Amino acid sequence: MTTDKDHSNARGDAAIEAERAAERLIFTGAARWMIIICTLAAIGLAVNQLFNIRLGGFSFLEGMYLYLLAGLFLSLTFITFRAWGPPSPTVPWYDWVLAGITLGVAGFFTWTANESLDSGWEYAAPDQAVWMSIVFYALILEGTRRAGGLVLFGIVLLFSLYPTFAEHVPDPLNGFTQPFRDVVPYFMISSEASFGIPMRAFGNLVIGFILFGAVLQFTGGGKFFNNLALSLVGGYRGGAAKVSIFASGFMGSMSGSVISNVLTTGAVSIPAMKKTGFSARYAAATEACASTGGVLMPPIMGATAFVIASWLSRPYVEIMLAAAIPSLLYFFGLFMQIDAYSARRGLKGMTRAELPELGRTVREGWLYIAVFALLIFLMVAFRWETTAPFYAVLLLLVVNQFNREDRMSWHEFMNVIASVGRTLAELVAVLLGIGMIVGAFQATGLTGPLANELVHLAGSSVPMLLIMGAVTSFIFGMGMTVTACYIFLAVVLAPALVQAGLNELAVHLFILYWGMVSFITPPVALGAFAAATMAGAGAMRTGFEAMKLGGVIYIVPFFFVLNPALIGQGSPLEVTVVLICALIGVWFLSASFQAYVSFLGPLGSGPMGAVMRVVLFFAALMIAAPAGGVAGLGHTTLTLAGFALSLIPLSHAWRGGQREKASI
Repeated sequence: MTTDKDHSNARGDAAIEAERAAERLIFTGAARWMIIICTLAAIGLAVNQLFNIRLGGFSFLEGMYLYLLAGLFLSLTFITFRAWGPPSPTVPWYDWVLAGITLGVAGFFTWTANESLDSGWEYAAPDQAVWMSIVFYALILEGTRRAGGLVLFGIVLLFSLYPTFAEHVPDPLNGFTQPFRDVVPYFMISSEASFGIPMRAFGNLVIGFILFGAVLQFTGGGKFFNNLALSLVGGYRGGAAKVSIFASGFMGSMSGSVISNVLTTGAVSIPAMKKTGFSARYAAATEACASTGGVLMPPIMGATAFVIASWLSRPYVEIMLAAAIPSLLYFFGLFMQIDAYSARRGLKGMTRAELPELGRTVREGWLYIAVFALLIFLMVAFRWETTAPFYAVLLLLVVNQFNREDRMSWHEFMNVIASVGRTLAELVAVLLGIGMIVGAFQATGLTGPLANELVHLAGSSVPMLLIMGAVTSFIFGMGMTVTACYIFLAVVLAPALVQAGLNELAVHLFILYWGMVSFITPPVALGAFAAATMAGAGAMRTGFEAMKLGGVIYIVPFFFVLNPALIGQGSPLEVTVVLICALIGVWFLSASFQAYVSFLGPLGSGPMGAVMRVVLFFAALMIAAPAGGVAGLGHTTLTLAGFALSLIPLSHAWRGGQREKASI
């Protein structure tokens, strides 16, 4: 007899197993030193460029800097990822050859960067540059296939060739056709394709923050924040799951990877939840939702947030602050659902003996809080976004040497560098590939007309355009990395939404959020499937449980894209009022999902309970409504009507709570 676990997506199983194997992979010998040397060289280049040190009196052009980073990390892609089969620390001879060719080709473009800029090679490259571009193009495609998988490879390949047959494609995708020999140099040399916005974001922002996140984890920061969460909420009902929210959310913010976070923090949180009474399925769903939310949580977030900052030409701190309220709403909804679930099931918190003492935890780890404070202060007060993470890393390394318990040895430091190198190699291979998607639309002049066609197709209806955007983001999120999904839709979809009158920053965050939901939504749900495997639960049932538990993530993007006050775009009074209403609305939404209102009581079962849940659900939407206009009601009137409607299920829950107390 087969179960839903047996029917889990084959691609999902393969991706999860590959991620798990990659986590265990340890390179030795020449491969390890290749990773370490290339990573240290890249970090040194970044420090020299971003701090404008000018070692030897020489200053790199931005293009030269990006070519060097691409050469170093793309070469590592062939060292760390196998051409086929499972991950292996044994590097075949041909992968060494590919790594050497990559360094050579990147060196050529670095050496000729000045000449190519002066002579406009992106439009009229000499034969030698054309052939070098074709070799680089092939290497990037292979690197994308290894790091991003066959689906992403297929999409990148199709769109990279699209300019060669664009005029034969029917409207609205019809564009200018160019020969292959002209298209490939444009991808490799122009600042609008592989070395455009994605790689600029990587070189200026991502590399520093990923280094900071890795050093923070390896120096004991992850353990400190986990102990802090345990001491703060572990003793309350459902404490183990509430700890998972804080710990997994924070770790996800540092790592930027949902599956990696599930596999690391889930090893501790899932058994703890099961031990305190949570079902295997619910424990796995909780971990998946918390890990997914971590990638959306400031101050670090995932790599995509830095791409948004570069795409919009805005300081990263603006993206970070704008993401703060949506992230708060998501985690608040998750927290309230777990509280309601725990109350309904009568689950207790963890015993005092299992919990670290708060005062001791803070005394031992307050320096980690200080490092975070320094990072945020430098970013907000001085706007040192590109250099702030390097100052924070330096402080971490110094502080760590005074910490006897977690003091990092030289060997452990080398392990950190190797880990960072593998992460950055994977990211660079993907960014270089999806940069060609951007370049294809630029080369064919399709971006503007396509936005107009989408608006026309939606009948100039903003709700219809948003629904189309959400569905498209979800579908692409299933087959592409979050960053790849975002960049593709930032080219194709975002201009249409902005043209419809929506806030530009809110639109880009909307795409990011809806690109993330595939991690907890069947049929793919890689985050939920990974957690289900660890918990011994059914994969599909865990996916559907995660959908319910993380339900707020499907609704909040519509809230903030229609009312930018929820991303801090408004007066302080407006932002405060809208936030309070949104928090109350999310609380009521969570209660309707779990059939229990925290602090009041159960909504009951049977037909009456179902009616109360539906009434509370619609009341929640009215309270947190992003705008008026429903049934002719204004924003304020709609919110007040929502509060009035909520009194019915709330009073019902209160009476149920009183009956529960009387029966004890």
